[in-house]
Amino acid sequence: MSSAAEVAAATPATNNLQWGLWTRQVRAILRMEVKKNFWGRRSLLIYLFAAIPVLLMFLLTFADEDAASDIARNWGSAQEVFANIFEALILRTMVFFGCAWIFMNLFRGEVVDKSLHYYFLSALRREVLVAGKYFSGLLTSVLLFSLTTLGSLFFLYWARDYPANVNFLFDGPGLGQCLTYLGATILGCIGYGAVFLFIGLFFRNPIIPALVVYGWEWVNFLLPPLLKKISIIHYLHTLAPVQMNEGPFATVVTATSPWISVPSLLIFTAVVLVLAAVRIRKMEIRYGGE
Repeated sequence: MSSAAEVAAATPATNNLQWGLWTRQVRAILRMEVKKNFWGRRSLLIYLFAAIPVLLMFLLTFADEDAASDIARNWGSAQEVFANIFEALILRTMVFFGCAWIFMNLFRGEVVDKSLHYYFLSALRREVLVAGKYFSGLLTSVLLFSLTTLGSLFFLYWARDYPANVNFLFDGPGLGQCLTYLGATILGCIGYGAVFLFIGLFFRNPIIPALVVYGWEWVNFLLPPLLKKISIIHYLHTLAPVQMNEGPFATVVTATSPWISVPSLLIFTAVVLVLAAVRIRKMEIRYGGE
């Protein structure tokens, strides 16, 4: 057999070994980073942050009997109010700043703690490190903010009596709405997580770029149709099961189909992660400047 044929025959096996090694390394990074995310000294703040919407809905349904009875009587209006709470408080605030805290600290926190060089000295491709850290942040954020969304929905439904909830959930649109809210939360974690991991890698002081992104997401309803689509909240807004009025100053734009919104957001996330992988290959650690 010629040398070229030998190389060709060995390549599939070599590729399989590499993919197997990279998969094991991602799993190992995932285990270590998830422990840091849930039990590290920076984790308490994110727990308190994720509990705010749930506490708010609890106060509306338990602490205020009039509000609870009003929810039961005016269920349609209550759904519209919750849709506004979900987008303004959960997506635009809790998920946004929660992902900023989790994902920017994946690398920036290691630099501040002067521990990132341990990863860089390991026999580990830096692209694999990006993948492992991203999935650890994604697992953390999805778990926390999915519980936020589900807990808020639980207290919203608690205000109604049992038969009405069962009928609405299983014989009406209720279950589909709940799954859509949950899906929008997960997609928000996917998109914002990639953005903030990228910011944490590119900027020594990530607060300013994070605030710029926050401002862009909040003024999205005022932007021209083309610029509206250069944002994550636009695609999450189009997925909302209860559509909201964005106000008299909002720019009217044709709603993007979920069949376009979801793939677009996933493609955007993939592109941002590729850029992050390219960046980390050239990254040098200078602890003295931190």
